[in-house]
Amino acid sequence: MRYDLVIFDNDGVLVDSEPISNTLLAGYLTELGHPTSYEESLRDYMGAAMHRVHDVVLERTGQRLPEDFDDVFHARVFAAFERELEPVDGVVQVLESLTADGVPYCVASSGSHERIRVGHRKTGLDKWFGDERIFSSQDVGRGKPAPDLFLYAAERMGVPPEKCLVVEDSPLGVHAAVAAGMDVYGFTAMTPAERLGRADELFDDMRELPRLLE
Repeated sequence: MRYDLVIFDNDGVLVDSEPISNTLLAGYLTELGHPTSYEESLRDYMGAAMHRVHDVVLERTGQRLPEDFDDVFHARVFAAFERELEPVDGVVQVLESLTADGVPYCVASSGSHERIRVGHRKTGLDKWFGDERIFSSQDVGRGKPAPDLFLYAAERMGVPPEKCLVVEDSPLGVHAAVAAGMDVYGFTAMTPAERLGRADELFDDMRELPRLLE
């Protein structure tokens, strides 16, 4: 095993939430007068913290989103999660394999702690992720593509960056991992491989990950 810590992104890597959240985000932005397609939401916001949505809309339109934007959006997302959310296919087998091999792992997500926990409770992944394994962009000053979150997770887990592997499915996350000095494997189940071109490895089936870690 080449790594002392595996750091998972959450949305799209552990829980299959990207189609749900980006459909809702595109719809809500459009509703507010900022026409956005599902594809544009994936392109511009996938893997990002909420502040990026505010920043991009302000930069493009000169208009600020409503003060309650985050609360309204998250309420819609959480309701949809309760109806629809599933774990990423194969991820439970990966977590079983890491646990059996004694390989430490954690999650470092642009999403809030509440969003992570809601998704994990619904999908049963809370069995695998106690509080000591969960890190959010809320914990640091800057979200991805800044390296801060990954560096914070590694520090808290007691592992130097060069011994960490990040599993990501967004360009912003790949950039953040590279900036943190960590190896990164790009999960291409939803993201075109060319958008994750800076990753050290690319794979499209989560069940492949244990073999890639050998």
